[in-house]
Amino acid sequence: MADTSPRLLNGPTNPSLWQRRLWGLRFLFRPLETLEARTQAYGDDYRVSPPDTKPALVYFSTPEALEAIFTAKPEQLSAGGGNQILRVLLGKHGIVLLEGQAHQRQRQLLMPPFHGDRMRSYAQIIQDITTQVRSPWRVGTTFAVRPAMQSISLQVILKAVFGLNGGPRYDQLQQALTQMLDGFGSPFGAMFLFYPFLQQDWGAWSPWGRFLRLRQQVDDLLYAEISDRRSQAEVGRTDILALLMAARDSEGQPLSEVELRDELITLLFAGHETTASALAWALYWIASLPEVRSKLLAEIEGLQPSPDSMAIARLPYLSAVCQETLRLYPIALSAFPRVVKQPLEIAGYALEPGTLVMPSIYLAHHRAEVYPEPKQFRPERFLERQFSPYEYFPFGGGDRRCIGAAFALFEMKLVLFELVSHLEMAIVNPKPIRPMRRGLTVAPSDRFQLRVTNIR
Repeated sequence: MADTSPRLLNGPTNPSLWQRRLWGLRFLFRPLETLEARTQAYGDDYRVSPPDTKPALVYFSTPEALEAIFTAKPEQLSAGGGNQILRVLLGKHGIVLLEGQAHQRQRQLLMPPFHGDRMRSYAQIIQDITTQVRSPWRVGTTFAVRPAMQSISLQVILKAVFGLNGGPRYDQLQQALTQMLDGFGSPFGAMFLFYPFLQQDWGAWSPWGRFLRLRQQVDDLLYAEISDRRSQAEVGRTDILALLMAARDSEGQPLSEVELRDELITLLFAGHETTASALAWALYWIASLPEVRSKLLAEIEGLQPSPDSMAIARLPYLSAVCQETLRLYPIALSAFPRVVKQPLEIAGYALEPGTLVMPSIYLAHHRAEVYPEPKQFRPERFLERQFSPYEYFPFGGGDRRCIGAAFALFEMKLVLFELVSHLEMAIVNPKPIRPMRRGLTVAPSDRFQLRVTNIR
């Protein structure tokens, strides 16, 4: 008779305290290398924590395991409970921290602005901002790519999401948000998120003290904007803040000011650094690989003059370039962690309550049996076949899939179309660009620069 008893996850045996601390630091500073080394040592699905350590930390990347995770019932796996590291950034009402009915309520209120005709209304904002950023560039201009893309994505959020169109509050928010985000823009900055004991306010010049004061400044500006909107009650606004303020749940209740603030900050963190980094990676591959650039240009030049934004968004090869960008170096290395709430078996492994489950996007996207030559940038793979949501999930999975996924892809396509249509660019430093940690995400180094070689 076959043995049907649950399997045991491979993982480290009895590491010392110092070894565990070194592993944690290595994951902070060299996250991709750490993930790949663990996979080589322990297999596709493995545990990071030593035996008998509670709570256990386990990683899954096989389609079988990921399907079980993303289709699990809320009473089996808690997603909000695994995201408490973000509470200091997002507030307790951010959608990624909520559970059950509260999560469903927020999701229903947040979904409509990111779909359908609403998307088309943001196209002109995205195109105008991209044109404004690239307009000063002349032949010979050299620019750091990620900061330039960060400028575009932040302005898109301030205008399309927050509804700000210039003025003192716009300028103050742009400056404060940039400074606040840059505080986590290195492995050293990320340590303050991963190690709560470092979160000590030792004055305005201390790292955490500086963050707290910037966060308060951002909060003051957001609450002032929300208050002004409530008193003015402008009709016809299409920005996401206006839509959220007008939204009502099934009981006719609006979002409170604190809920609005937390959701705005959540949208900022989820859609700003992530989109900027993805755009930077896409430009890296387009500039690095002449055949990719040629195919993309041929597709773009096949459009009618002044194409509609939706025609741009439907371009197959442009879409494939965006998809392959998010496959090769997904900005978030893992989907939202889940906490096991009741005894559960995933892919034949028995998990106890309290176990922290990490669905690894990076490892799933680099499985050679799913993606032959996984380290190669090859957009054609997305034209040749469709991948299941358990093989390709750059925006997470299940009921925790990013609500702004369609908006992020739409923005990526329009920005890349605008830049590639008008500029020819070459990489300044031919050395390969290594992914770097920026807070909870992974991005190209700021050393990545492009030089404008021709303007169309």
